[in-house]
Amino acid sequence: MSLLVKNVHLVDPAQSLDGPGDLLIAEGKVVAIGSDAVSHPRAAGAEILDGGGTVLAPGLVDLHVHFRDPGQTRKESIETGSRAAVAGGFTSVCAMANTKPVNDNVAITEMMLARAAKVDLCRYFPIGTVSREMKGEELADMGTLKDAGCVAFSDDGLPISNASLMRRALEYTRWLKVPVVAHEEDKDLVGKGYMNEGVVSASLGCLGIPAAAEEAMVARDIVLAEHTGGHLHLAHLSTQGSIRMVREAKARGLNVTCEVTPHHFALSDKELMKFDSDYKMNPPLRSEADIQALLEGIADGTVDAIATDHAPHAWDDKEVELPIAAFGVIGLETALPLTLELLVNRRVISLAKAVSLLTSGPARVFHLDRQGLGSLKPGAPADFVLFDPNIKVQVDRAFIQSKAFNTPFKGWSLPGKVLGTWVGGKRVWG
Repeated sequence: MSLLVKNVHLVDPAQSLDGPGDLLIAEGKVVAIGSDAVSHPRAAGAEILDGGGTVLAPGLVDLHVHFRDPGQTRKESIETGSRAAVAGGFTSVCAMANTKPVNDNVAITEMMLARAAKVDLCRYFPIGTVSREMKGEELADMGTLKDAGCVAFSDDGLPISNASLMRRALEYTRWLKVPVVAHEEDKDLVGKGYMNEGVVSASLGCLGIPAAAEEAMVARDIVLAEHTGGHLHLAHLSTQGSIRMVREAKARGLNVTCEVTPHHFALSDKELMKFDSDYKMNPPLRSEADIQALLEGIADGTVDAIATDHAPHAWDDKEVELPIAAFGVIGLETALPLTLELLVNRRVISLAKAVSLLTSGPARVFHLDRQGLGSLKPGAPADFVLFDPNIKVQVDRAFIQSKAFNTPFKGWSLPGKVLGTWVGGKRVWG
C-alpha cells in the first residue's frame, strides 16, 4: 500500500528542501517528494495522511547511545532504548560498545543485532571496541567486527591513553573506511574530579576536571589523524579549546569530525550548585564561555552532528552522594525539543540547519548516507518524523519512554512534540 503524506512543511537539508510539500512512499521506500508527490502515478489510490502543516523531516540519526544491552538491562535494554529513540523521532541509533561483556567480538555484535531485529522499532547500528576488552592494550579485530555490522569503533567511557594503539586504529580506518570515535580525557589530569574545574568547583569545594583534560587528548589525536590520514570522530566535545582545534583541523583539510550534546549546550556547571547528580556527566558541564564556543561551532559548521550520549542509569546509581554517583544522563526524548528551543527559537541556527545536524550530518559522518539514511531522496528508506514545533511537551515520567529517568530537564516545558515516527514506511510511534 502507498501512503501520501500531504500538507506538511518538508525539511530535508540533503535535498535543500525547506517549505510546503508532500511525501509519497510505497513498499518501505520514498517514491516522490515535494511537488511531484501528488501527481505521481503511485499516488492514485494511496492512503492519505494530512499533516496539518506540521514539519516532516528525515528520521533523526543518533551517533551515540548506550542501551546497556547485554549486561545491564536493569538500566536500559535494546527494547526500551529503541522505544525512547522512536518517541524522540530517532529512526537510527549507533550503540556504544561498553556493554557487559563489551562488543569486541562477532558473537556479541550478532547478538545485539538479533535482539534489535526482534524488537523491530528503529535501525540499530553497533559500534565495536577499539581495543580488546576495552583494556587499551591491543586492537580488537576491527575488520571482522565491521564485516559483522559495526559502523565505527570506540572505547567510549574510557580514553585510549596508548598513543601507539590510537595511531594503529586510525591507520586501520583508512582501509576500513569507518571512523574511530574518541572519548577524550587525560586520566592523569582528571584524577578524582567529578565536575568542571573552575569558579563553581572552587566555591563548592568539589574536585574539578580541567578543560585541559579533554583538550590535551583532542590535540594529540588530531596530530595522529594528520599523521595517519585516518578518520577521527570526536565524541561529546565540551570546551572552547576543543572546538577551536577542530575548526583549525578542518581548515587544514584533515579528516576530523565532531559531535556535541544538547546537555552541553543547554547547561553550565552552575547547575552543580544544586548537588543534584542528574547534572553529573562525563565530560562535565562546563562554563558559560564554553557553551558560547559550542554554539559558535554549531553555527559556523565546525560541529557535524548533535548526538545525545543517551546514558541511562538506575535510581540507585544516581540517588547517592555526588562524588560517587554515576556519570551520565538520558537524552533521546529531549534532543529535538532542546535543539528547537535553544538553537532555532533563539536564532542560533535555522530550522533546516538544526535538522541537518540531526539527520544528514550524522549520517554522513558514519557513512550511513550510503544506505540512503539521513535524507528522503526517492529510493531511500521511508524513515521520517512528523513533529509540531508549536506544541510544547512536559518532561516528566509519562513523557520519558526510557527505562531510566536520569534527566536534568525534569519539569522543563519544551517545543517540539513528535506526532509520529516511521521506519521503512511502518509507523512505530504516535
